[in-house]
Amino acid sequence: MSNPTIQTVPAIVPDEVPATPSDSRPGILQRGLQFLWRRDWRGFVLPLLALALWWGVTHFKLANTEVLAPPGAVLIEGLHQVFNGGFVWDLTASISRDLAGFTIGGLAGFALGTLLGTSRLAELLVAPSFNAVKQIALFAWIPMISVWFGMGEPAKVVFISLAAFYPVAINTFEGIRSVNRDYAEVARVYGFSRLQLWRRVILPAASPQIFTGLHLALIYAWLATIGAEYFLKSGYGVGNSMIDGREHFNMGSVLFGLVVVGSIGALLNQLAVRLEHRALKWRNRSA
Repeated sequence: MSNPTIQTVPAIVPDEVPATPSDSRPGILQRGLQFLWRRDWRGFVLPLLALALWWGVTHFKLANTEVLAPPGAVLIEGLHQVFNGGFVWDLTASISRDLAGFTIGGLAGFALGTLLGTSRLAELLVAPSFNAVKQIALFAWIPMISVWFGMGEPAKVVFISLAAFYPVAINTFEGIRSVNRDYAEVARVYGFSRLQLWRRVILPAASPQIFTGLHLALIYAWLATIGAEYFLKSGYGVGNSMIDGREHFNMGSVLFGLVVVGSIGALLNQLAVRLEHRALKWRNRSA
């Protein structure tokens, strides 16, 4: 007779419970630390050094603190404006007119650049005058704009639109003219219409330079926004609050306005870089 085989059943140890997927997820604190570790913070070295120098100069009385307000006074003034003043209205007014001027000027510049880039006749008729007018300094238009449109909101938007107009028009024209003519010949062989040629060949090929013009226009529009609020003083705006601080010799308000202007400009620049990268991602995939 054959010996019966004994089958053993593995013991179940209560402590050895397999981890669920939710147990392996990092916590909020760990995810936050991982995010901070992956970021490149070298760009903050210079601002931190400037802040430390600013604090040292004012703390040790190396400069007149009535002219150069210490960082603490600027922070207190900023909190006062945010919670008790009209900072929200000033910031909303500045960003609104900035976006309005950027949109109007960008669309007008794109239309003119497209016309000059696609039509030799339009280039011969318009380009010489355009090249002469673009040499006029932007702030030289303020007296004429103030006479035609007054000192209010329309004049500011027109001034900002003019600042955004030139870079978009120039870069759109140069981008279209730099498109390889072989692309157009291939499109004609495939029987593309003018609209198809523009939409599927010229516009994608010129898009990097067009986005460069839009990027510059966004920056110039924000600079023109502060300039318009300074020279066309009327209504709300970050520039207007800085002028009020200067007139009342409140340097904390002036310096707080400078910090806000620089921060908004940096955010707009980062926004333009991200949008440009996302819009042109197809070129990286096809490269």
